[in-house]
Amino acid sequence: MGGLSRRFLNLVMDNRIRGVRSLRCIDLTRQQFFNTTIPALSPNGKGSGSEGPQDAPTSRETVAVAGSQRNKQVAGDTLKMEKIRLPSPSFSIRGFTSDLSDQLMHFFPIADRRVVCVDQLGRGVLLEADTGNVVIMPPLHKPKLTPISLSVPSPDLDDHDGGIRSKLFVMERILKPEPSSMEQTYQFEAFVYRRPGPTFFYKCWHCQLLPSLPYVHSTKQWHSFPQISSYAVVNGGSEICISVEGLGTYCLNTTSYTWTEVGKWTLPFNGKVEYVPELKLWFGISASDQTLAAADLSAMDSQPQLLGRWKELDLPEEWKECKDSQLINLGSGKFCIVRFLHTTTAKGDISDELIDQNLAVLTGVEVALHAHRSNANASANKGSGRVELKFSNHKSRRYKSNSSNGISAVF
Repeated sequence: MGGLSRRFLNLVMDNRIRGVRSLRCIDLTRQQFFNTTIPALSPNGKGSGSEGPQDAPTSRETVAVAGSQRNKQVAGDTLKMEKIRLPSPSFSIRGFTSDLSDQLMHFFPIADRRVVCVDQLGRGVLLEADTGNVVIMPPLHKPKLTPISLSVPSPDLDDHDGGIRSKLFVMERILKPEPSSMEQTYQFEAFVYRRPGPTFFYKCWHCQLLPSLPYVHSTKQWHSFPQISSYAVVNGGSEICISVEGLGTYCLNTTSYTWTEVGKWTLPFNGKVEYVPELKLWFGISASDQTLAAADLSAMDSQPQLLGRWKELDLPEEWKECKDSQLINLGSGKFCIVRFLHTTTAKGDISDELIDQNLAVLTGVEVALHAHRSNANASANKGSGRVELKFSNHKSRRYKSNSSNGISAVF
């Protein structure tokens, strides 16, 4: 595998000033998450890279003691991880309202170091951390409560655009049924960079409504609110794919804006799924056990099967994940996995006072095809679903936060 195709890792952070969010960009050439030499690799995610051989306990008491000691050791290792060195904020922003109790801010990545920020009223700006520019965006037709987004590069980019103009699809994660008379929906919108009309020579951002999913017009769904469980860009950007819990999987053509039902099944992932062209596979967080996993979404005539899984972090039992993990594609088969953790511990050995701790742990993980296979064999095995992948952990870094300065998103 080659080097990183991305230089920066972007963090959205809470601020000590209520309602303010900050965008910070970590330079991956200065704060590295990857070793210069590749650690030992494990094929198809069999086992965790952090676990070594252990002698089996011989009794229940020994099991309990060993488990407790193991837990303390892992907890200590977690807290001894190198801390993240946070850069200064590139931007700090607050919603356009005087009501500090209603300060929702949503961030939608559109390119490396560029993100669209939208407030609780649907008004937004494009923050360009690489240039320092702030671009006023057209407002959403309707504010979103729990939105997700997918960015799709436009095929007709001008040279002066620098490859950063895309279509940005914004969708409500929790969907509500709509009247059959509605051809377009406020739940699906797209920011599109295009000419205002055929006689115009310049381009600018527009926000347009998209067609409703076929199911939302069904009267059977009026008393339920299905949720989008996973989503991805597929077919070279010509379609976006979403899975809806309890309903199935659908694809939206990114040019004609028409929906197609793919199947009554859902993708085996949770959250955003990333495509890696070097491996010709899609990667995401497994819906079943929250590990890093891969699947082939190039042909979805049936439910895709996971081709490999990898547990990158060994956590003590008392550390609980408090929000969905995030997977960031850094290019060339390299990822950053973010785990948001919470635990309650006693203050000292004899005190009854409890202390809440919140951690974000960021781990660099690398994936490659099995080295001993030829390209021809790898292609053949990929077609039969027998791809052998090698996973390797690199460096983990932690950030300890409180309620006023936590990491809310990484991209």
